[in-house]
Amino acid sequence: MSFILYTISEVLKGVPNTIIISIVAMFVGLIIGTLFAIIRIKHVPVLSQLIIVYNSFFRSTPLIVQLFILYYGIPSFILFLNDQFTLTINPDIFSPLAIAFIVFSFHAVAYLSESIKGGLQSVDQNQIEAAQTVGLSKFSIYKEIVLPQAFAYALPNIENQFIMLIKGTSLAFAVQVTEIMAVSRVIANEGYRFIPVYTVAAIFYWLLAIILEFVFAKMERNTTRYLRANAS
Repeated sequence: MSFILYTISEVLKGVPNTIIISIVAMFVGLIIGTLFAIIRIKHVPVLSQLIIVYNSFFRSTPLIVQLFILYYGIPSFILFLNDQFTLTINPDIFSPLAIAFIVFSFHAVAYLSESIKGGLQSVDQNQIEAAQTVGLSKFSIYKEIVLPQAFAYALPNIENQFIMLIKGTSLAFAVQVTEIMAVSRVIANEGYRFIPVYTVAAIFYWLLAIILEFVFAKMERNTTRYLRANAS
């Protein structure tokens, strides 16, 4: 029992990084993903094609490979610049946590842009035409009508992506980030008590997912009422 309590107290130390990586990635993913989705919907030349390639790469390659590319690639690139241009940039300028922020954000953008694009396509075009008829600007139409409904339609996918990000942070230990899995591995390897330690880790991930599901369930109830009101 004392070992389990010790494990819980230690694993708790990794929870903040797990949460903050997920939140930062979701925030960046929603902002840039929305911009990417609009560009795709508008079929902006060149940019649309580049976004398709970007999304394909980050959705089709393992997250751990993406982590390794940046973790080892950035210092190598900085050393190359230092050698070529006689610079003195610190190759370790980005901490492991910063690398995790970047990679998970890139990863979230690729998935969320597709979800939001689907939400944008679900918005009733008659509402947009009606708004144009009364003289609303394109910015106002997107701000007041299109984006709120698009996010409402995309909310279930956004919830799934948030949960996937939380679970995905378990790979951040591979680039020396101290999160739930990293702490669990240290404790398990020290005491060779793998099953109880990883069970505790699993419960922490489960609890975080339950909390998210509760929050999103309330949001979905509100958005359902919102969509019904706009449909009537």
